[in-house]
Amino acid sequence: MTATLPVRRPGAAAELPPAEDARSTAGRAAGRAAQTLGRVAPWLVRGVVGLAVLAFLVLAVGPHVLGYRTMTMLTASMAPEIDAGDVIVVTPMAVSEIAEGMVITYHKPVDDHSIVTHRVVSVETGPDGSVQVRTKGDANEAIDPWTATLEGDTAYQVRAVIPELGHVIRALRAPVVSQVLLYGAPSLLVGWVLLTIWRPARDDHEESA
Repeated sequence: MTATLPVRRPGAAAELPPAEDARSTAGRAAGRAAQTLGRVAPWLVRGVVGLAVLAFLVLAVGPHVLGYRTMTMLTASMAPEIDAGDVIVVTPMAVSEIAEGMVITYHKPVDDHSIVTHRVVSVETGPDGSVQVRTKGDANEAIDPWTATLEGDTAYQVRAVIPELGHVIRALRAPVVSQVLLYGAPSLLVGWVLLTIWRPARDDHEESA
């Protein structure tokens, strides 16, 4: 069999390849975007669900099982170790074991008897066995203007700090966010299940191209 090759005239311009269909290019780009979204979305949903479960375990389950308590720091009096909006984890200890330098949480004996978390600067034990402490915030210039008598046999010492979690908790308690979570969480769960089952079909032609 004899094959005939086309002969180009001298000086003739080379034939340009056919113009690519813009719709085909857009379709391939959309397909790639869908594939990328299909791969990333399940991991994103899993991360959000995992963080929500972890926060629930730490804030709701842990205190009942392990005996610790969590509190949100409202002021920056203990900065930079504890900033406003951080969540502190406190554990019970015997009042007799309190020593200078510890950071404890207690009810201050003045005004509204609100909870304060400050560092112990002095400890005194009375004749009746009562323990009195003076405290100071790390960021404050002066010692707290009161002497606190710790009641009972148990005190609470700060053991860990979770940065910024208090801001998240406060935001989640907002009415608008609560409504979004009420209806959005089930939707995320359904979307996670659907994305786990469904995967975008791979176009072998596009992959080879």
